[in-house]
Amino acid sequence: MPGLIGPVSDEREGLLDYLAQQRYVLCLAAYGLTDEQARATPTAAPLSVGGIIRHVAATERGWLDTVLGRSPRPGPEPGTAPDVTLHEIIREYECVATRTEEIVSLIDDLGRPVPVPRDVPWFPDDVEAWSVRWVLLHLIEETARHAGHADLVRESLDGATAFPLMAAAEGWPETPWLRPWRPPGPGQSR
Repeated sequence: MPGLIGPVSDEREGLLDYLAQQRYVLCLAAYGLTDEQARATPTAAPLSVGGIIRHVAATERGWLDTVLGRSPRPGPEPGTAPDVTLHEIIREYECVATRTEEIVSLIDDLGRPVPVPRDVPWFPDDVEAWSVRWVLLHLIEETARHAGHADLVRESLDGATAFPLMAAAEGWPETPWLRPWRPPGPGQSR
């Protein structure tokens, strides 16, 4: 997937494409990491790249359960369980993404009301319902915010940043202004 999404033909496609792009850049923070690195918490916050991805996947799953009128299943905390591999985390996130796209494709009207759950203290008391459109915009926002957190954690691990990681993942050629990320050589930490 390139650095920007292509033209969109309608609102639904645009919302889903922007959400997919944010998922992609979130997962780019994990590109080239070992399972141990994906569990590392090199910043003052107790966040790991793998834990952030797990948390965002659980959040997206919960929101789509809400859209469907189901009680959201509790998801993992942002930490990464030592027995879960990065591959498993990414695969689970891909399954969540596929489910979201399937559900949204079956909804006729993105303005359809989604009742505001009453058991979450930070949700407004004076709003009865959001819309499916609002939920998708909120997921884009949340995914983008967490992608930023994952970028900071990744940069703290080995100095890698988003566009060099994207260039490496997509096989872009080196240019005078952008060098694709490469894993550190033996004895190098960055």
